[in-house]
Amino acid sequence: MSTRIIAVANQKGGVGKTTSTVNIAAELGARGKRVLVVDMDPQGNATTSLGIDKKALNATVYDVLLGNAPTEIVVVQTGREGLHLLPATVEMAGAEVELVDQPRRDSRLRDALIPVADSYDHVIIDCPPSLGLLTLNALCAADGVIIPLQCEYLALEGLAQLKNTIDLVRSSLNAKLHIIGVVMTMYDGRTNLAQQVVAEVRQYFPQRIFNTLVPRTIRLSEAPSYGQTIREYDPSGRGTQAYTMLVDEIERREAA
Repeated sequence: MSTRIIAVANQKGGVGKTTSTVNIAAELGARGKRVLVVDMDPQGNATTSLGIDKKALNATVYDVLLGNAPTEIVVVQTGREGLHLLPATVEMAGAEVELVDQPRRDSRLRDALIPVADSYDHVIIDCPPSLGLLTLNALCAADGVIIPLQCEYLALEGLAQLKNTIDLVRSSLNAKLHIIGVVMTMYDGRTNLAQQVVAEVRQYFPQRIFNTLVPRTIRLSEAPSYGQTIREYDPSGRGTQAYTMLVDEIERREAA
């Protein structure tokens, strides 16, 4: 299967997982790639960010994981060329509990993607802020992981735990899984703290940190409320430029 499946993961909340998922996917789509975004977060923020009305959905990734609906029926178009979505709503919160007693509980997403994966060049998975069964499903399905890390105090807190989880999944469930890179988000170069955090992460992950620094901008925060990607909301802004450069780096690393 030539499809590249990427999980965007960090068990800490508010670090830019959804922002990165949506805007990486949108940039790949703008380059002519066929992209599927999988929203695995019960908050459904990726679904909202792409302008999808949750109330109008007949089924979600919850139904796919529980075997109640086939993946190809649940996938929705986003109104953007080549960019589709496997949506989520708050009912996903119950999936974590309901999956516990299911067979192949950690491979449900991987199995569900098999019928549709060949229709896409990339599948980008937005993980919830936890290391529970939903994130485990994402890691079992993925080829690689992108870790967004906020440029703030205690940024490295929990990163070792996430890396250990990825190592465990690679050794026991998914041998192809690897860390594509760590992307620093909400960067404000005017502060010494942000520069110190980036320097600290470079020491911890010298070969993994992306050179691109995603800035802290109001435009990136505003775009989801309009159901738009940053390249739609602010085409020439710093956020758009950052995600363009980040996708350049991702494509180079994945081609290596």
